[in-house]
Amino acid sequence: MEEVLKIKEIARTLLSSKRINSHGERVDVEEGDILIVTPYNHQVRLLSDNLGADFNIGTVDKFQGREAPVVIISMASSNALSSPRGLSFLFDPNRLNVAISRAQSLAILIGSSELEKPFASNERDMKLTNLYLDLIDYASLS
Repeated sequence: MEEVLKIKEIARTLLSSKRINSHGERVDVEEGDILIVTPYNHQVRLLSDNLGADFNIGTVDKFQGREAPVVIISMASSNALSSPRGLSFLFDPNRLNVAISRAQSLAILIGSSELEKPFASNERDMKLTNLYLDLIDYASLS
């Protein structure tokens, strides 16, 4: 729920902003300019209930192939160990790539800081964790 409230706040800020469209014109950011993506159906329901039907909210799999000027990604897990479908689902490279690459201009990743401290019990989990941490580091450089 904490992520839902944060996303609601970010969406309000975005909706009071302008963007440059494909014709070079400054236009208002609208709900349709924002995709909200999460790995879990339960988080989709929470987001939909709190933000309303005007936003495009769905799982990563639902939005494969779609793009928008802004994508907000809700990781929806307190930490990697308690992730409902496990670390390999949450940090899956293809799933993260699809989520982030939907953004034409801006991708915003919302997640618990505890996700940056996962416990990797094998080499595969280490690689997945490193990918996520590299993504966080890359975003910090921008």
